[in-house]
Amino acid sequence: MSYKYLLVGLGNPGSEYAKTRHNIGWMVADAFVEKHGSSFKDGKGDWYEAEVMYRRQSILVVKPTTYMNLSGEAVKVLMRKHQIASDKIIAIVDEYNFPLGKIHLKTVKSDGGHNGVTSLLQNIPKADFSLLRCGIAKNFGPGELVRYVLSPFAESEQETLKAMIELGVKAIEAVAAHGVLKSMNIINSWKTSTENIDNP
Repeated sequence: MSYKYLLVGLGNPGSEYAKTRHNIGWMVADAFVEKHGSSFKDGKGDWYEAEVMYRRQSILVVKPTTYMNLSGEAVKVLMRKHQIASDKIIAIVDEYNFPLGKIHLKTVKSDGGHNGVTSLLQNIPKADFSLLRCGIAKNFGPGELVRYVLSPFAESEQETLKAMIELGVKAIEAVAAHGVLKSMNIINSWKTSTENIDNP
């Protein structure tokens, strides 16, 4: 099957990581796939995969199981296997420089200190893929970054987290409907709340 987009949720495999901040990419990918009636299966490689059809656009959704720091290795294999151009790749990542709930779509310029994005840049020949960045807040002190991103969201954050995941799903739908560049202005103007946001 020929895919229009490759959607990559970055995260770590295993139940101990499932609800952590670093796994917001997996959470958004799961919600998108579930909403559109699909499900993940073993990808016959270092990833789980699901196929979604939205607005006549075919989307391959994957969750690499290589652990965050080697995510790009799985993506490189998938690009070759399905002949997907790098500018059709959208990676969903956590972003501690954003408050919890904020999402932002951009074409990659640097890794921003994110090891998963570093791996993508090392394995994708052309740096023109997109990042859907999901805010996880910056509630940590010096030397506490690793502990923080591998910790679960607090109970008090659950409502905002749910709203952000819903926004992430709507962002993916917007890209499928309108393309990356046209969708950036729409998505990047959204607030945390999903109120008054129409479906793309």
